[in-house]
Amino acid sequence: MDENKKLYEMALKAREFAYAPYSGFKVGAAALTNDGIVFLGSNIENSSYGATVCAERVAIFKAVSEAKKNIVKIAIASDTEDFTYPCGICRQVINEFMPEGEIILGNGSEIKVYKVSELIPHGFELKKD
Repeated sequence: MDENKKLYEMALKAREFAYAPYSGFKVGAAALTNDGIVFLGSNIENSSYGATVCAERVAIFKAVSEAKKNIVKIAIASDTEDFTYPCGICRQVINEFMPEGEIILGNGSEIKVYKVSELIPHGFELKKD
């Protein structure tokens, strides 16, 4: 099994842990670092909708909070038959921590792979010293 398919299957597993009592829309994500560590995330909703966090950000923030800022790929899986693309906020977070990385999407039968620059071609970036 190829790496992208394996990472997508891990995102499917992460989806099982989603907390989505308001929307019923469960999403899982799996972020892979360049040293082979995978961080899983699932969406976590809140009755104060602004406090809701997407699966992609959960996975990335888990990695970053453990000093792993070298993310190379993230897979995203939802419970629909459509491809679930990251929202605007997640795209910006993805751009921050893996600008040269790949985004893997699946719909149960097909896998699509995008470069981050394809989904956020002009992401906001501060110049780092």
